[in-house]
Amino acid sequence: MNKLATTKRSRAITTEEVLLILCHSVNEVLKNAGNRKVEYSPMVQKINKTCLRPDIGCFVLFDGGFSGLVIINFTAEAAMEIYRKYLLSMGMPESELAQFHTSDEVGNVMGEIMNQIVGDFTNKVRHQLRTSITQSQPKMMAINKQVQISVNTTLDQPQSRRVTFNTEDNNIFYLELSMDKTEFIKLHDFDEDELENPDDILADNPRHSGKRATPEAQSNNDHDDLMNDLGI
Repeated sequence: MNKLATTKRSRAITTEEVLLILCHSVNEVLKNAGNRKVEYSPMVQKINKTCLRPDIGCFVLFDGGFSGLVIINFTAEAAMEIYRKYLLSMGMPESELAQFHTSDEVGNVMGEIMNQIVGDFTNKVRHQLRTSITQSQPKMMAINKQVQISVNTTLDQPQSRRVTFNTEDNNIFYLELSMDKTEFIKLHDFDEDELENPDDILADNPRHSGKRATPEAQSNNDHDDLMNDLGI
């Protein structure tokens, strides 16, 4: 664990450190979901806006001590690799896996993983920065290669960053973070509480029981909520 908040130093914790916490959450959740060799680039891009991009885009809004938006854009190959390794690690037979990234089941699994990532991130923020943020329900959609959808949220002096991730099979996906321009300055030392284990986050999820994901129960509602959030 990266002990950002308990290090004795005077400089402020800025957007880049918050982004690093989020990158660690991506790695830890994917590792516990059967994807053990996901790496992120040491170079971070400053971007002007965050977008949902082909082939699968997932986003989550968060609010509280500071506000922001997390987007992960998966290529079809990256989405299928992560989806397959996740369900195979849970004991799902190969023959029962979806074959195309446009399948509702793939979308639901990617949305579930996104939910676990941001849940782990909010837990780390509470633990390391001693502030609380709450997340919205993740939204996901498969996007045609010719379509880009910008997602806007009201932020105080927004700061946007993009990080490139590589999977074990060298497939690429992109993490984008847009958040309030804010700094955290440590006023005094404090004791660390016990940080919740990512395994517990996965274990608390009903799908981790090993049962097959069923897209019908939530795909329609998720799609409607997504359109509302995008103002469509």
